[in-house]
Amino acid sequence: MEEKVSLPADREPTLRVVPMPADANQHGDIFGGWIMSHVDIAGAVVAAQRARGPVATVAVQSFVFRQPVQIGDLLSFYTEILRIGTTSITVRVEVYAQRNPEDIEVVRVTEATLTYVALGPDKRPRPVPKD
Repeated sequence: MEEKVSLPADREPTLRVVPMPADANQHGDIFGGWIMSHVDIAGAVVAAQRARGPVATVAVQSFVFRQPVQIGDLLSFYTEILRIGTTSITVRVEVYAQRNPEDIEVVRVTEATLTYVALGPDKRPRPVPKD
């Protein structure tokens, strides 16, 4: 039996979204690629805020699917900056699903670590501001 999970109380989600039927595969689960794209968006939001400008994804160090995502789940994407390099920012993204509105159940469904590079006006890497 899985331990009871709750949403992180010490921070706000970076992104919240509800998958729809068009986002599901032939088995009724949400496409992994759909989840991956939303993880990338959430990570880029926090990386761009810290970089004070545009960023591009340069690496995905890990991506783990722990539980299937279902149509109608309310997904919350929580982000945390793990490392700031000269031009790069590494971000951890955890995804939780709230399901069963009559008796809400929270499930951690996905976690990933991605690295973004800060981009200058010429679309080339630029230094991340120190503060």
